[in-house]
Amino acid sequence: MTFRHAIRSGRVLRCLAAAGLVLGATTTAAVTMPGAAHADDRSEFAPAASAPVHPGVMVESPQGQCTANFIFTAGDKLLIGQAAHCTGTGNSSETNGCTSKSAPLGTKIKIEGASQPGRLVYNSWLTMQEKGEKNKDLCDFNDFALVEIDSADEGKVNPTVPTFGGPTGLHEGTLAAGSKVYSFQNSGLRHGIAPLSPKEGIVLGNSGNGRSHDVATISPGVPGDSGSGFLDASGKAFGLLSTLNLEPAPGTNGVADLASALHYANQNGDLGDIELQKGTEPFHGGALPAL
Repeated sequence: MTFRHAIRSGRVLRCLAAAGLVLGATTTAAVTMPGAAHADDRSEFAPAASAPVHPGVMVESPQGQCTANFIFTAGDKLLIGQAAHCTGTGNSSETNGCTSKSAPLGTKIKIEGASQPGRLVYNSWLTMQEKGEKNKDLCDFNDFALVEIDSADEGKVNPTVPTFGGPTGLHEGTLAAGSKVYSFQNSGLRHGIAPLSPKEGIVLGNSGNGRSHDVATISPGVPGDSGSGFLDASGKAFGLLSTLNLEPAPGTNGVADLASALHYANQNGDLGDIELQKGTEPFHGGALPAL
């Protein structure tokens, strides 16, 4: 796990891929806005109940394991999201996305449930470095990557979030303190115990001019949960797990803002218009016992 100073005063722990690396253990016509949620009519989406590739599956690179967040498309490419730091190759002190090293585009990524490895096709860290980005908020909080799913596995994919359903769309803007949030996390540290994966929690605040959201869930994200997606109270996708906070609220998480990350990818990446795919099943908030 890696350390960095957070906005304001606390320190946070980057939830690096981590279980393998960190602990030695083995997620009428309408005008489409870039990054907007899209109700795809792809015939190859498998039924949600049986699709082996979906939000929350494990993704594994030579650098370690993470959890995938959501399903996306860009042209004819079918993509699954992860955190940029999941392919970080630097040491534990390298946490600035504008300077930290990463495996290159084209790196093979093993996707749980898929027969073939995917291919890293976008990484915000690499893109920011190529562009010479200096904005501190971007460098600290733009933590997003995309893996292209092999064509042999496209028929095994469904974009629905397990347990909760959705996403129902893309949330844009900040979240009020106290807002309820949901996440499905799948670290190998839980040894496959399914009831420990779905999470419910609340927003504590926002950082980095809205590029990060501080959340508390029961239980908090741990190494291997990096990149897992977060839904707001209406089922809209708003972020992906990036850090484990040590101060001022130990055990809380920093969640990178998804709309901001998609906007940056669409403006600066080479994939064209990247679109979040809505779940094929309705959102069911409150699927867990009340907090």
